[in-house]
Parts: sequence; structure tokens; C-alpha cells
Amino acid sequence: VSPIVMDELFDRIIEVRNTGIAILMVEQNARQALEIADTGYVLVTGENRYTDTGAALLANPDVRRSFLGG
Repeated sequence: VSPIVMDELFDRIIEVRNTGIAILMVEQNARQALEIADTGYVLVTGENRYTDTGAALLANPDVRRSFLGG
């Protein structure tokens, strides 16, 4: 999927979230998903390794190094 389409999709997800509806996302682009996540879960080989707010996971050095390219 093109980056433009993904940006549009994430804009729609944010609109739905802002109405108060809970959304469960499974997304390959961890950075983009965590930027809009209230709570994030990072799975490693099918097991939950990290749980926190999206912002905290983006700031976590282990998550950054392992999943976000540094």
C-alpha cells in the first residue's frame, strides 16, 4: 500500500478513535501505529514483550533499537 494511502487510512483511524470507539490494530509499521496509540503492545515471536502508552514505547530504548531502527 502506498504511503499516501496509509496516511489517509491512519487519518480515518484517528477520526474513529476520537469518537470514543476503541480500535484494535495489528500493524507492521510500529512507529506510525505507536504515534497514534493510547496503549501499545509489542509482540516478539508471538508473546507480549512490551506494554505501555504509545509515546512511552516510542521512547523506550529497547523498543527503539529492536523495532524502530535505533
